[in-house]
Amino acid sequence: MKYIKQLLVFFIVTTVFNACTEEETSYAFQNISAPSNIQATFNIAQDDTGNVSVSPTADGATIFEVYFGDTDSEVATEVAPGETISYTYTEGVYNLRIIAIGATGLTSELSREVVISFAAPTNLEIATVATTTNPLEVTVTPTATNATMFDVYFGDVDQEEPTSIMAGEEVSYTYAEAGSYTIRVVAKGAGAATLEGTKEFVASALLQPFAPASTPSNSAIDVISVFSDVYDNPDPIDYNPNWGQSTSYNQIVVEGDNIIQYGDLTYQGIDFNTAPINASEMEFIHVDIWTADDEFAAKISPISSGPNEAAYDLSLVANQWTSFDIPISFFTDANPAVDFSNIIQFKFDGVPSGEGTIFVDNLYFYKSASVMTMPTLPVDFESETLDYGIASFGGPNFEPIPAAIIDNPDASGVNTTSKVFEIEKVSGAQVWAGAGISLAGPADFSEGTTIEVDVWSPTAGTPILYKMEDSNSAPDANGNPSVIVEVEVSTTVANQWETLTFDLTTFAGFSTSNSYDKVILFPNFNNSGTGSTYYFDNFRISGATLQSPTIPVNFESSLLDYDVASFGGPNFEPIPAAIIDNPDASGINVSGKVFMIEKVSGAQVWAGAGISLAGPADFSGGTTVEVDVWSPTAGTPILYKMEDSNSAPDANGNPSVIVEVEVSTTVANQWETLTFDLTTFAGFSTSNSYDKVILFPNFNNSGAGNTYYFDNIKLIN
Repeated sequence: MKYIKQLLVFFIVTTVFNACTEEETSYAFQNISAPSNIQATFNIAQDDTGNVSVSPTADGATIFEVYFGDTDSEVATEVAPGETISYTYTEGVYNLRIIAIGATGLTSELSREVVISFAAPTNLEIATVATTTNPLEVTVTPTATNATMFDVYFGDVDQEEPTSIMAGEEVSYTYAEAGSYTIRVVAKGAGAATLEGTKEFVASALLQPFAPASTPSNSAIDVISVFSDVYDNPDPIDYNPNWGQSTSYNQIVVEGDNIIQYGDLTYQGIDFNTAPINASEMEFIHVDIWTADDEFAAKISPISSGPNEAAYDLSLVANQWTSFDIPISFFTDANPAVDFSNIIQFKFDGVPSGEGTIFVDNLYFYKSASVMTMPTLPVDFESETLDYGIASFGGPNFEPIPAAIIDNPDASGVNTTSKVFEIEKVSGAQVWAGAGISLAGPADFSEGTTIEVDVWSPTAGTPILYKMEDSNSAPDANGNPSVIVEVEVSTTVANQWETLTFDLTTFAGFSTSNSYDKVILFPNFNNSGTGSTYYFDNFRISGATLQSPTIPVNFESSLLDYDVASFGGPNFEPIPAAIIDNPDASGINVSGKVFMIEKVSGAQVWAGAGISLAGPADFSGGTTVEVDVWSPTAGTPILYKMEDSNSAPDANGNPSVIVEVEVSTTVANQWETLTFDLTTFAGFSTSNSYDKVILFPNFNNSGAGNTYYFDNIKLIN
């Protein structure tokens, strides 16, 4: 890999905004940035003419202005992308400047010193340095009197084409393997004479990766991680169980990324202890492997209870990361088949055994990307199945500012939810910096026109601007949506949650007939960024009726009406059932809220509780239901039921259209995922309208005073 390390000088035109206007605050959801990666290819004729050719390039540039630097009153020469311009100098030293101009008028600049000398180059020196992270990489910095350019040959291939650099530049190169190489440099001036020199460089063998594997891009909702910094890993898990192996175990950190090292690999396990993984919904196993050892390979084996395992051959290439995406069908089609609903371990084997070392990263199960919908008001950021379409803007150089959905850093007061929307107004951010989300469609104002937002600010008296846009409205003069509504309210407390109220009718252009489908927040509006962080949550219309949930249901939202109903107490009264704080946030379920059902002593064998859905369940994504269950005993029968509340009543006055599936727990006092295949019920049909979910803990047994917890109800294929 060859590349030139160039010194780039960027000059960004910054406009200072002194007041709020529609044009100034309409930068939301735009990509405003100066041209980047500005470079130039130079060709200096070696014929004593002083002729120099320049070919500028840059990402996002529409035109270039070139200043050759030989007069104080020089007028720029314009060059279109892809064009080459020539200029003839007399002998001397000149500062050539190239200004790249983007479509928005923002600019970036590159400066180069051009030495024009017709005298032969002298005093050639070649500095070579191995990088600290990769002993196979060398950086070459040549210098010479009267030299304008250098051709560098790295000496590892026949008929090598040189890498050309300007005086004052350096070039880096990574060798494919360890060895001693002769680096040759040819110094050139503006005359025909050249000067050549060589330098020996020893590239050392790699012992570990000098860069991490590629960062996974799979959405977290489609992944079950085993080892990765990108996703949440299981707890408990043991990456070095004592199986009598001689393999050494270590973890290293490369550029902030944690990597497992298995040295002199014979065989090595990963054990999930008492918390098996249910990966039956997944489609692939992904793993990244690196080795420094030639002619060394490995095998990977997922192991299910039984135990049943099947090995997949990992063909490795020395000194580079190799990524594997292994179809789970490879293992389920094996004999005996691996049961992915109950994965208890992984195993790696070395081939040949004990004769090589591997480094492991990003080991996880995954499935094809889920189709994610966007949210509608109210919005609470708890869902993992929604695409919030986050966009931010207004950084110091017009780049995006940090904005993300994160764990609630202060779950207290008026907001104890698990997830919140974070916006960091970094130091030097524009006065109009902010971030927002996209909605699935126009907001419905039929039940009110006042917006409530829970806000956490580090200071009282901080102005918060709430804005909504119609993304499909005719653009204004700046190309931004012309239909907007903006309301500003200031915080009243510091370092705690409070609810701010934004009356949209106070904005002159607001109309309920407009289609507002974007929500944007501007923290500390009209003030430059100082590095403060703000949090937002629970966007809702004041006084609006709470909506019922839809599957998937995770019980985290305070903006939904779950309509909990229970039945079957000792005297046919309701039994205790409620949404509560997770009493055992561990293992596969660390969420904040869960659904509790207490089957009190003497409760009927059919006692249970349920919730109402916003409408019929959508089975287009699957007809198998997964529910996270916590039971005080293993072997407890759990009946999952759905009803069509509007179906004709049966003889007992209950809905006649139902589906029921019973599954028993397998562990005690910990969370596990139970799977209910609705197609096993004779009367089930996806054309029926099932709008209620009911759970019967310890079904067909009288109540004994035990409490059960349920969470994360979802449909899978």
